[in-house]
Amino acid sequence: MKLIKLKSAILALVLLCGATIAQAQEISAMQAPKVVSPEVSPNNSVSFRIFSPTANAVAINGSWMGFGETLPLKKEENGVWTATIDPLKSSMYHYNFIIDGVSAIDPTNPQALRDGTRYASLLIVPGESAEVFELNEVAHGSLSKVWYQSPSLDSYRRMYVYTPPGYDSGNETYPVLYLLHGAGGDEDAWSALGKANDILDNLIAEGKAKPMIIVMTNGNAWQTSTLRTIPGAAAPTRETYAKFQGQFEKSLVKDVMPYIEKNYRVKANKENRALAGLSMGGAHTITASTEYPGTFGYIGVFSSGIFDANADMAELEKKFAALKASGVTKYWIGCGKDDFVMESNKRLLSILDKTDFEHEYHESDGGHTWANWRDYLVIFAPQLFK
Repeated sequence: MKLIKLKSAILALVLLCGATIAQAQEISAMQAPKVVSPEVSPNNSVSFRIFSPTANAVAINGSWMGFGETLPLKKEENGVWTATIDPLKSSMYHYNFIIDGVSAIDPTNPQALRDGTRYASLLIVPGESAEVFELNEVAHGSLSKVWYQSPSLDSYRRMYVYTPPGYDSGNETYPVLYLLHGAGGDEDAWSALGKANDILDNLIAEGKAKPMIIVMTNGNAWQTSTLRTIPGAAAPTRETYAKFQGQFEKSLVKDVMPYIEKNYRVKANKENRALAGLSMGGAHTITASTEYPGTFGYIGVFSSGIFDANADMAELEKKFAALKASGVTKYWIGCGKDDFVMESNKRLLSILDKTDFEHEYHESDGGHTWANWRDYLVIFAPQLFK
């Protein structure tokens, strides 16, 4: 009998503790202040807030800042950390909170994006300059995640394919832009960070760009996707990266293009193929276009160039001369004044000058940033397939 009473007492105590904890959690949730973040004021200054009552330090890192730069937030009495920054120009940005040294997205901001293995919160400062990046009331194309076999890389790989408004209901054929990401990114980069599909929806709606298909592949030859590394393949190091040289470019031309031209309604000729890429993707663009002259009629190199300072320039000049002879309608280059790849960019410009290769060069403010690369796409896309 005593044992039964003891068990009953223990059970009652457990239930009481559980109820007390649940009640405390409910009260805590009720007392947590309502947080709005980010909040853009009429003058485009932005306030960031996060409720973290037990944190010792909170800072923010945003794409409008310098590399590695952070801004500390101030803790209020209610446990909310706050910071207000000076007005930003109308554009798209991304940011992270740094809570006691740990990077986190903004829990009250439903818009997040992925950059390879890193997540960040999205901020759009409204205005005329940001309209081309926004989800506007226009006809929208479709964005599909497509798996395909790549015999060149002996792997099953993933790419994103944008088809313009009207593709699914019509029978028209379209030109294709193959759009390549940079190091650290993957096939998700140009839609998540670059807003390529939204940009094209808006440009097409305004009559500024021709309807086109955009193919966004994973340029990391050792991966099927950031979501899955090829079994048995280690991530490359500086010492081992050389063995992947030229493999992605071969796969692009020999595997990706045939798949697209077999499974989509495309105009399968040089005059209706464009190739562009940023940083590493720009280097892939340079290699693919020179190794396979006559394949692409439009070429865009964003924040990139000839990375190897010891490259055989005479040999490269021969390759660019052959590319020129194959017939290129547009060779477009964009780079920021403060970009760390400027010397590589200058080597590319030098080769184009020496071979009398007609090209257009756009030098912008800023450096190696998505703010520039999105702008470059906005400038480049309307010049395609004219």
